[in-house]
Amino acid sequence: MKAPRYKVVYEFLKKNIITGNYVEGHLLPSENELCAKFEVTRPTVRQALNTLVQERYIYKHRGKGSIVANQQRTLGLLSFKGFTEVLSNTEQIVETRILERKHLLDWPEDFFYPIPKNLRQSGCYFLKRLRFVNQEPVMLEYTWIPDYILEGFDAISFENNSLFGTLASKFHIEVTSVDQQIKAIQADKQHAHMLQMEEKSALLHIYRKYGTSRNDFFLFSSLLCNTSNYAIGNVFS
Repeated sequence: MKAPRYKVVYEFLKKNIITGNYVEGHLLPSENELCAKFEVTRPTVRQALNTLVQERYIYKHRGKGSIVANQQRTLGLLSFKGFTEVLSNTEQIVETRILERKHLLDWPEDFFYPIPKNLRQSGCYFLKRLRFVNQEPVMLEYTWIPDYILEGFDAISFENNSLFGTLASKFHIEVTSVDQQIKAIQADKQHAHMLQMEEKSALLHIYRKYGTSRNDFFLFSSLLCNTSNYAIGNVFS
C-alpha cells in the first residue's frame, strides 16, 4: 500500500531537517517548487507543510514562506524524575498510552537488578506504558512496583498519569535517587512497530532502580527510547 502523496513530501522535508540539510532559519523550497519536484498539487504540499508546523519542525512567515524552526529537541529524561514531571512544564504535547494496566505477578527470575528479600517475598505490580511527545512515540516503559506497604494501591488511579506523583500524594513515598545502566541495542520487529521506527534501528535501553524516601522500598523500570527525533539528556546541578 502506497503512502499518501503528502506523506512523501512530508518525509522528504522532515528527513532533511533532522539530518541538518535544512538548518534553523533555512527557507524551505516554495510550494511551487515542491509541487514540481514531487508532481503533486498545492493542497498536497500544504498538507505536508501544515503537518510539519504542527510538529514544530517549521513555522510560516507571511511574505517569505516556510522556515525551519529551532531543532533543539532534547528530552530531559536522564534524571530520576518521572516522565510526566519532567515534561509537565514544557510546551511539549505529552501523552501516555497504557498498554498493560498494573497487575500483580511474581518477580521475574532473571530480573535485571537484584531484588531485596523483603520485596521479592511480596511480589510486584507490573505496568507497561507507551509515551508520546507531540504525537511521536518516544519511550516504551516497563515498570515493576513492589506490592509492599501499598495498601489499596490496586484500586488507585494515577493522578495526572503520574506514578511518582501518586506514590508521593497517597503513600508519602518520594523518589529520591536512581541507579541506571544504559546501552544501545537494535530494535526488534515488535519494538520497532510500537515505536514507529525501522527494524534494527538503534534504540537506547535504560535499566533503572529508583531509591525512595523509604530505605526498604525501590521501584524498577526498563525503558526503550526512540532517539530518532529527540535526544535524551538532562542538566544536573
